Amino acid sequence: MSDVKAASLHELADLVFAVGRQLRPPADPAFEPCTPIEIGVMRFIHHHPGTSARAASEATLLPSSNFSRVLRGLEKRGLVDRVVDDRNARGVRLYPTDKAHQNHQILRDNWDRTLRGIIDDPATIEIVNATLRRIEDELIARRSGTDADRDQTD
Repeated sequence: MSDVKAASLHELADLVFAVGRQLRPPADPAFEPCTPIEIGVMRFIHHHPGTSARAASEATLLPSSNFSRVLRGLEKRGLVDRVVDDRNARGVRLYPTDKAHQNHQILRDNWDRTLRGIIDDPATIEIVNATLRRIEDELIARRSGTDADRDQTD
């Protein structure tokens, strides 16, 4: 890889990280504040309602003990419901609660206000979103492939 391409990829990662740090939580008193880790867990559960705890733990890169602690906190604050899996009584499925959906809407509204006017062209926004979605999907796929390769060699 050329030095120019490597520098560009570094800048991309640096900017993604920096932009994420600029997205502040809502000041709305109805918003249940969440840590960045909790937001990551809730994001996965919102995108995959009915997911297993194991799948959510793996997707959020949290060791099971840390994930369990985060999940207990989210459940205690009324943001996640654990429902016994119909097919496996020992398993549970995770669902966002009504409170979580309200929290998510407050967060979306806040981010809309925060980002509105920075990029007004819908086509540009879609290109950026599609690019970031592809990066996320590819990083997940690569991590999964690496984990599978590692499991086969252990």
